[in-house]
Amino acid sequence: MQTLRAFLLAMAFLALTLLSAPIQWLAIRMGIALQKSYPHAYHRFLCRLFGIKIRVIGQPVLDRGVLLVANHTSYFDILVMSATLPVSFVAKLEVASWPLFGLMSRLQRSVFVDRSKRSEAARSAVEIRDRLKAGDTLVLFPEGTTSDGNRILPFKSALMGAVESQVGADAEGHIEYVPVQPVSISYVGFYGIPLGRENRPLYAWYGDMELTEHVWEAFKTGPLDVTIEFHKPMRVSQSCGRKQLAVLAENQIREGQIRALRGDWGIAEPAKAALQAAE
Repeated sequence: MQTLRAFLLAMAFLALTLLSAPIQWLAIRMGIALQKSYPHAYHRFLCRLFGIKIRVIGQPVLDRGVLLVANHTSYFDILVMSATLPVSFVAKLEVASWPLFGLMSRLQRSVFVDRSKRSEAARSAVEIRDRLKAGDTLVLFPEGTTSDGNRILPFKSALMGAVESQVGADAEGHIEYVPVQPVSISYVGFYGIPLGRENRPLYAWYGDMELTEHVWEAFKTGPLDVTIEFHKPMRVSQSCGRKQLAVLAENQIREGQIRALRGDWGIAEPAKAALQAAE
């Protein structure tokens, strides 16, 4: 039954993706609002199809462009973040050449960063700034790679260079920089039971794991429970530069993951109406 489930999910995923790709391509070419809302709807449907349940804690920024910085555990991060909000991603350049996933990244209007060239990193920072000024929500994974889902890797502040970009000024003429909101993504259960440390690699994709094989095993494993916590937004300032902000964001995300994995909250659920208003 697990193999049959995986086969049916894989076929449904491929069929939906192949049908959706031309629609999203046309939306981007025509510059219509559907280019933001369609990937959101597509990933929401995939979450229902795969049986992924997302619990949202905290309040995401909805009224302006924002750079979401999050921990990175799996390709499932893309799915659950896009199902939660209409977002695009900041990805390393090589992702654009990946079979199928590269196509999906391009159709998600991702910003691709060439980390090997400083001049290209500066260009990417400008593109991120312009996208945020236009009201887009972008997701960056400052760890630079995926983890095993049990811990947060050190954030690479160089990947957060865009946070020092100016996006305007307030009513008093003070410079405003890119708004940043830390986000914790935690894989906490499957089939409604807690997902222990030993089983988290069933969904976490890291190290030298082969992608296709891992996706197949994840499809076979079954429904997944994910907790996403949105932390308080922040910006760089004269007293808090890029490196300090990276440390603050890393600590907040780590604390959020610890709470999620322990099931220890003590904080209220967010107003769901706010998320529905963004759809």
